[in-house]
This record gives sequence, structure tokens and C-alpha cells, in this order.
Amino acid sequence: MRLDEDYLRELELWPMFALQQRAMARHEEPALVVQEVPILAELQVSSSMTAPIPVTKRPVLANAAPVAAVATILTDPERAARIAALDWAGLEAEAASCAACSLCKQRKQAVLGVGAKNAPWLLIGEGPGADEDQQGEPFVGPAGKLLDAMLTAIELKRGREVYIANVVKCRPPGNRTPTAEEAQACAPLLDRQIELIQPKLILALGKTAVVRLTQSEASMASLRGQLHSYTLQSRLIPVVATYHPAYLLRNPPDKVKAWEDLLLAKKTMSTLPHLSAA
Repeated sequence: MRLDEDYLRELELWPMFALQQRAMARHEEPALVVQEVPILAELQVSSSMTAPIPVTKRPVLANAAPVAAVATILTDPERAARIAALDWAGLEAEAASCAACSLCKQRKQAVLGVGAKNAPWLLIGEGPGADEDQQGEPFVGPAGKLLDAMLTAIELKRGREVYIANVVKCRPPGNRTPTAEEAQACAPLLDRQIELIQPKLILALGKTAVVRLTQSEASMASLRGQLHSYTLQSRLIPVVATYHPAYLLRNPPDKVKAWEDLLLAKKTMSTLPHLSAA
């Protein structure tokens, strides 16, 4: 049995692909297939951006969904500036001692992230849960098991080409959704992580991460299936929105849509050598 079959079975998507393979073997159209999401043949900077770009303008990816550029909302400019200059060791110490919002009061530990610190893939979720708060690593419970299955299905593995982080670094009580204020308090930490990692692509897992990266309050249904962008200094990072693994555990039929998003992300990554900087 192939490795991808193991993990597509874990995602409960293998029967559809098996049906597709049998139909292809008979040179027939399958009755039910998972279609890959159409994507750009390649990513490039819009033709209107060939001239030097004034600092007041924002470059956009050609045909990418138009979204507001992400900027940290500064509640404490001095703190944000200090965090923006930290290295990894300093960032870890900052997260461990952070008291910028009330989430610090009940945490066992801050959960900064895990993985390769120069990873081409950056996955951003919502916030630590009970298991993550206990172990100090994001996505280690049932949702983490599903996330690992999703990664392996597109030939990735935690700790190699991937870094995993969250919008907030401390567990919200009862695993509730982080508030806008809590996400804002953690924004300098996440922004600095992105700057240190310099990822080629960001996969936003769930509405909290999508809102943080795209500044859009639109529905997940309207945000997924297309490319967005995050502006890092003068470079654009493609962002693909998909459902959070915890949501998929509660809503298994949407695993098909998540698989389409993974295919979009994988094909987008394959085009990135053609991405031009502004």
C-alpha cells in the first residue's frame, strides 16, 4: 500500500480516488472524483507593477484575491519595535514571559511553534489547546493527528519542510476562539516569526488565521479556493486559506474541500520560482 493511500484513508478520501483510478484504467469518466482547484499557470507580479513602486503602494499577486495588506496594529509601539529585532532565542524568551493579554494568567506555558526555522511552508493555526498547553507544541492532539495526515498526503512532514505556529501563543480558556484583542497582542510575535522563517507559502488554518493574515472578515467559503498574499517587507508571500483540522473533525464532509486547498497550495508552491519580487 502506498504511503499516500494510507493518509488519504485517514482523511476518509481514499474511496473517491480509488474510484477515479478504476475509471481511468477502463478509460472511462469516473462517477465521482475530487477535482483539483484551478490555479494560475504561474505567479507573477502584476504588469502594472513593472515600474518602481512607491512605498505608499502595495504590490499584488496577479489574479490573487485582493485583500488589505497585513500590518501589525500597534498597541505598544516600543514593544513591537523591540520584538521586531529579536532573534529566535530572544523571541522564545519573549513569548515565555509575555503578559500582554489575559491569556497569560492560566497558561501552563507559551507555545511559540515547532518545525524547521527556515521552512518553505508555514502553517498558522488559531491557538494552543489543552494538549498543546501541556506539551508545549502546536497541533499534538486529535487535530494534530489529522494535520499530520494532511501533510503526508501532499508529501510533507512536520519538522522538515514545515513550520507550524498559531495566531496566539497561549491557550484561550475552554479552547475558545481568540478575541481580536488577543490576536492583536500576539501580532508582533507572529510577525517576527514570519520574518525569521521567510516562508515561500503560508497555509492559513481556520478563520482566525485567515482574518489575521488577509484582514478580511469574509466567510471561509468565499476565502478558500483562491490565492491571497501577505506582504513581508518588499516580498509577497502567497497565502492559501483552508479549514482548521479541528473543524474538519466536526465536519468530515468538508475534508474534500480541504484536500482541494492542499492541492492548490502544493501546485502554487511548484510555481514559486517564477514569483518576482516587487
